[in-house]
Amino acid sequence: MADLQKRFENLSTAHVADACLRAGLPVRTVSLRPVTPGKVAGRVLPARHVGSVDLFLEAFESAEEGNVLVVDNGGRLDEACVGDLVALEAKAAGVAGLVVWGLHRDTVDIQAIGLPVFSLGAMPTGPLRLDPLPEDALQAATVGEFTVTREDVVLGDEDGVVFIPADRADELLDLAETIHATERRQAELIHSGTSLREQVRFDLYLAERKKRPSLTFREHLRNVGGAIEE
Repeated sequence: MADLQKRFENLSTAHVADACLRAGLPVRTVSLRPVTPGKVAGRVLPARHVGSVDLFLEAFESAEEGNVLVVDNGGRLDEACVGDLVALEAKAAGVAGLVVWGLHRDTVDIQAIGLPVFSLGAMPTGPLRLDPLPEDALQAATVGEFTVTREDVVLGDEDGVVFIPADRADELLDLAETIHATERRQAELIHSGTSLREQVRFDLYLAERKKRPSLTFREHLRNVGGAIEE
């Protein structure tokens, strides 16, 4: 996954989300905040939290270098489910980061550790419960409305996280790089005095839409090589 991390350095989750749209794949994104500004990219290492840290330790037993621990705590906002010790142990196990569908704590310590951690926010209180352990607790994690497994890759930055199928990662990153290059050219032209409306022939779009009301801006962009909406 080192190549994945390197390729994602110059991209954003927005580029990858647009690439999914262009490839006709479900866009699986959620809004999570980074505890420390930065990025994460790696294959999903799923864990469904039930109230005890031992589940994470068990997950680390089978972790591969560059995996990202994806913690499913049901989006709960009444408890934190990971803290500094989990982050430190994850780093020692070669895990590239943590993505938490729930809350974290020990913010200052996590920031000092430097491991990328994404969550819904922070809370001082840890788990006050211990639920039965599902048989598939280390096989899948649900984040928002999406269920992910080790067959998925997660990428995260300041905009949130996006999940993509591992076997489509190269294809989607290729598309994301194309979208990124197009957007950079468009930005440079705006800076030099050529408006975005001029670049995407917005006048032509309005004229063609009068003739064919079903014409979408997305279709027009494909025809002129734009990449604003995908």
